Amino acid sequence: MNDNSTHWHIDTSKKKLPKYIAIEGPIGVGKTSLAKLLAQTFNYDTLLERAEENPFLDRFYANEKNAALSTQLFFLFQRTQQIHQMRQEDMFRPVRVADFLMEKDHLFAEVTLDEDELQLYKQMYTHLAIDTQNSDTIKPDLVVYLQTSTDVLLERIEKRGIEIEKNISKHYLDKLNEAYARFFHFYDSSPLLIVNASDIDWINKPEDYRHLVEYLLNITNGRHYYNPGSPLV
Repeated sequence: MNDNSTHWHIDTSKKKLPKYIAIEGPIGVGKTSLAKLLAQTFNYDTLLERAEENPFLDRFYANEKNAALSTQLFFLFQRTQQIHQMRQEDMFRPVRVADFLMEKDHLFAEVTLDEDELQLYKQMYTHLAIDTQNSDTIKPDLVVYLQTSTDVLLERIEKRGIEIEKNISKHYLDKLNEAYARFFHFYDSSPLLIVNASDIDWINKPEDYRHLVEYLLNITNGRHYYNPGSPLV
């Protein structure tokens, strides 16, 4: 593996950096690793999804219907708390990279919950998160959606070898990938970069990372697509 310090040598002095970047994509696509690298490059704080704190997650992966509602509600409470904390600290920490987007929380609920559970979830979401939805404080300046095939996700999940993820099914990942595609097809709340992440290795190949960063730093509005080797926007 290459020394991660080689990733950081990117001249951003002549660019207007987005103050709040949200990285999104299905499990295994690499959103957390990319968020951490961007935070190192830009000297930003991170706002990370803490999946390891969810006590219901292993039961959910073992049987999707077994703990779907409790898993989803735990994440909702956790993310809402993080968003509220972020708003309170905004004047002190105005720049950050997150590995989740609050608006896409519905996506997982619609994939995993039955009709009655979904209605209960929506009521809780409205009660807890409605004030965060309409706040400029938590609206990203750039959203990066990492997209790849289910087969690639399965390979990456197997390679990283996290015990509770061994029970994730191809069927679940297929549904998740489809839900992400639908969500971002209509997403227009912030500038959006859709990245074909199948053949990019930002952890071990500094040039892959460098090219991606150079591309995203040119984005100030609209919807954009990045494929390896494509020219800058």
